Amino acid sequence: MVSFECDYISGAHPAILKRLAETNMEALPGYGMDRYTESAKEKIRKACGLPDADVEFLVGGTQTNSVVISTMLRDWEGVISAESGHVSVHESGAIEFTGHKVLTLPAHEGKLDAEEVRQFIRTFYGDATHDHMVFPGMVYVSHPTEPGTLYTKKELEALADVCHEYEIPLFLDGARLGYGLMSEASDMTLEDIARITDVFYIGGTKVGALCGEAVVFTKNNRPDHFMTSVKRRGALLAKGRLLGIQFDTLFTDDLYFEISRHAIEMAGKIKEIIRQKGWRVYMDSPTNQQLIIMTDDEMAELGKHVKFDRWGPYDADHTIVRLASSWSTTEEDIEALAEA
Repeated sequence: MVSFECDYISGAHPAILKRLAETNMEALPGYGMDRYTESAKEKIRKACGLPDADVEFLVGGTQTNSVVISTMLRDWEGVISAESGHVSVHESGAIEFTGHKVLTLPAHEGKLDAEEVRQFIRTFYGDATHDHMVFPGMVYVSHPTEPGTLYTKKELEALADVCHEYEIPLFLDGARLGYGLMSEASDMTLEDIARITDVFYIGGTKVGALCGEAVVFTKNNRPDHFMTSVKRRGALLAKGRLLGIQFDTLFTDDLYFEISRHAIEMAGKIKEIIRQKGWRVYMDSPTNQQLIIMTDDEMAELGKHVKFDRWGPYDADHTIVRLASSWSTTEEDIEALAEA
């Protein structure tokens, strides 16, 4: 049985495990106060082209989205998201649990449209009763999006312009950021994202790490007492070294980008198999997630040999199936998929 179920089916890249083992018996301060964590921060700042950026490490994507959104919003504010956005659909109400509403707008292949965001905010402030409503206090996007599509630099800059116009932050969820940056369809670099957004994070959990995400505050805008807020929300890791060492390894010799590029190469081979077999594509993805439409009988047959994700219903007789490559996908996996 070969698995394409998700991009975190494997533990961690061997280089990370090696480094964790090598440093295992070192006595280091807790809560990210160790030298490896500081080294990782410096390497990320350099990669982003932001020598003064504030970098913080959290344990996972849900915790990161929840903490960043809840600490940057005021009590009466909510966060704008595409209706298909991760914080709207797959966070188990984590954002609402903090007391902030997710304000959803239509998704266009997983993406927000800047003009629709502008019109939404303009209409909000044009309502004489808006003091009785949830204020739009942030715009949330993910890159890649939930179905694996990408924002162009122009699209992201247009969203940033709207955010600047209304003085609210643009937050980019980068749980799969490496896979977006290494896609041939991408016209953005890490430096572009750091320049355009107000806060974003570099995903580790789905891109080679055991766990962890690196949050980058790009405009000297880290919330006051951020670490205190992280701990108060149950998201602070006492052995912060585990996150620091992992990201220090990922950002040594471009490992993060190298393994992300590998996942994209494997995804290209999956796309070719899909094309050769004549499968119907749900949404064309240039990243590591490929979505196809299958009948129940077809899923049952494929499921005898391949693990995959049932992404959601398409119609009464068909389901959208996701096949995801990752840093750990092998040529043997691809061959087994083709045979199945």
